[in-house]
Amino acid sequence: MEIRKDRVVSIDYSLRDDTGRLIDSSEGAEPLVYLHGNENIIPGLEKELEGKNPGESIACSIAPENAYGDRDEALVFKVQKKDFGENAEVAPGMQFEAHGENGVQIVTVVKIDGEDVTLDANHPLAGETLHFDVKVVDVREATSEELEHGHVHGDHGEECDDDCDCEGDCDCDEGCCN
Repeated sequence: MEIRKDRVVSIDYSLRDDTGRLIDSSEGAEPLVYLHGNENIIPGLEKELEGKNPGESIACSIAPENAYGDRDEALVFKVQKKDFGENAEVAPGMQFEAHGENGVQIVTVVKIDGEDVTLDANHPLAGETLHFDVKVVDVREATSEELEHGHVHGDHGEECDDDCDCEGDCDCDEGCCN
């Protein structure tokens, strides 16, 4: 069965940067499972995988505009250390969730200078060309519930638990779709 919109795809992959440094890999873990055509992975990789079948492999490079976008220096800003709360530990490299106009965003602490904390709200891979080696492991039809929610429920499309309160907007942090 070939990869196309609204099918559940399982892939093994490795991701490297321009220097060849390994950024992420499924090696030694379960394959990545996602619902194709539903913005569950970066658009450039999704396009490269379209039409592929189980057992096929690809090697591709994805430019920033088809991955996590270009870096935006307007997303680098300063806040006061006190904004993190009393006695909060803050150090360069730490990441926090910030709630703003566009919903939840991950910010990374770049630098601390006295009471000034420089944060970067760019995705850590923004501006990077991403190099993938991917093997298609499996492709299957999505369940109606997966299509309704826009993502995969478990590796094999298990339905949500009876006590799940997804109501069309699954909150997998509650475990209903794992």
